[in-house]
Amino acid sequence: MSRYAHLAYTPAVRAVQAERGSALAAGRRLRAPADRRDPLGPAEAAFLAGLDGFLLGSVGETGWPYIQFRGGPPGFLHVLDERTVAFADVGGNRQYITTGNLRGDDRVALFFLDHARAARLKMYGRATVSTEDERPELAALLQATRTEGRVERLVVIAVEGWDWNCHRHITPRFSERELSEVLEPTRRRLAQVDRLERENAALREELLLLREAL
Repeated sequence: MSRYAHLAYTPAVRAVQAERGSALAAGRRLRAPADRRDPLGPAEAAFLAGLDGFLLGSVGETGWPYIQFRGGPPGFLHVLDERTVAFADVGGNRQYITTGNLRGDDRVALFFLDHARAARLKMYGRATVSTEDERPELAALLQATRTEGRVERLVVIAVEGWDWNCHRHITPRFSERELSEVLEPTRRRLAQVDRLERENAALREELLLLREAL
């Protein structure tokens, strides 16, 4: 990881790092070439493919940043290669703030958070928006796993840089899907116990009837 640091560590940021005593450690990340995009490795690709949502930040013409959530089944964010991710964007509240922002500035920031595993990844990239008609083959690929709803656009993000973020202070939370997978053995066990209890109740009733018959 090197490109991320060159983009994130502005002069003002470097000044604060110097004030807080972290300039030396941060400076090591600036030694690599600034124009070489950070490739995603197998660990990053697997992490991204397993998520069911992320935050997408863009910047409008007023200079104010805008953050929007994108969610879907695991795998809806497709890792096309080591420097490209993409997803099929579906209709939402029809404000189109992110879509409008990208027409003026293609730079985006993405924040990926996995509560269950206490891990998070930050990313910078440049987004390109197209339609299904313009890129039918890509559309077919991105819709193999996607968010429910009508697809309005295809968003392809050329990764500029990324960085794993500190895992401290992440509150462990689990999705319904994650809990379902963990609890499935317990559910099967409870179902078996319920069946045995009903069988025992039936046997006790039969035994009572036999005693009364005697």
